[in-house]
Amino acid sequence: MTKLFTPFSIKDVVFKNRIVMSPMCMFSSFNRDGHVSKFHHMHYVSRAMGQVGLIMLESTAVHPQGRISMKDLGIWYEHHIEGLSELVQEIHRYGSKAGIQISHAGRKADIEGEIYAPSPLPYKQGQRVPNELSLSQIQEIIHQFKEAARRAKVAEFDVIELHGAHGYLINEFLSPLSNHRNDQYGGIIENRYRFLEEIIDVINEVWDGPLLVRLSVNEYHPEGNSLDDIVYFSKRLKEQGVDLIDCSSGAIVPARIDVFPGYQVPLAEKIRQDAGIATGAVGLITNAHHAEEILKNNRADLIFIARELLRNPYWPLKAAIELGIELTGPGQYSKAWEEAFPVIEKWYPN
Repeated sequence: MTKLFTPFSIKDVVFKNRIVMSPMCMFSSFNRDGHVSKFHHMHYVSRAMGQVGLIMLESTAVHPQGRISMKDLGIWYEHHIEGLSELVQEIHRYGSKAGIQISHAGRKADIEGEIYAPSPLPYKQGQRVPNELSLSQIQEIIHQFKEAARRAKVAEFDVIELHGAHGYLINEFLSPLSNHRNDQYGGIIENRYRFLEEIIDVINEVWDGPLLVRLSVNEYHPEGNSLDDIVYFSKRLKEQGVDLIDCSSGAIVPARIDVFPGYQVPLAEKIRQDAGIATGAVGLITNAHHAEEILKNNRADLIFIARELLRNPYWPLKAAIELGIELTGPGQYSKAWEEAFPVIEKWYPN
């Protein structure tokens, strides 16, 4: 039995397989108001039809000032709920679970108006210098995350992921490269974790479903967080009830990264073993046998597929054929899917 197509449970939510559509920014809220567009329905529902187990929506801003771009999805006010809820219902129609990644872009917000960060340090030379967040502003943003989680529950999402990676606000607090504060939110590792800790505390007041956190588990800088630091964060997250770490890397500061298939998998494996928490592997995983190896060797629990699902919404069908198993697709496509599987006997004879 292949592991890629076995169910996986978090709390009371059961994913029909271990394939996750990784959150990827689409910049397609065309009215610049944060609302779901027709594009989002076509984009996400087609991957649900393709039998992806968990569809993760792109980075969705908890506040207009926290958008990565002016065309980001938003969950900062009640009027966003209706469109998000309709999209969740369509994803559920094809048997997939729906997740939402909630975030604040911090100093990497490419928006009109002021930008904010833990410290007044630009991402790189020549970019805008952010305003340093006051203690009261920090509390406001923590509350914005809580409200976003409440709205996600009303919209009936199955999963929430906090975006704590790629140089956005949570990551900016976690990293000594971007956090030069000398108060209770900066300095020693316990203080740098405090912002994320308090966000999770308030989310736990309104959300009891699966909670994931995406971390940059390698900052590609000698003065950044070490892997041991990331293990520390992961242990703390587990203590707070977080269910899985989505293990990405980079983008807290500019860096040259040597990428190759599975380049982040050893990091997911290390965190899984040392922190005792489930992990998701992501990063140029395009081959079904590679995904199967990761799972069967207990290097990660879920496989996050990104650009390969942009190229092929029906990647799970391709993976099933490669692994020699049958996969049921949408009823409307049943004849075409059934015709694909005789190929299995030719490619994978007993």
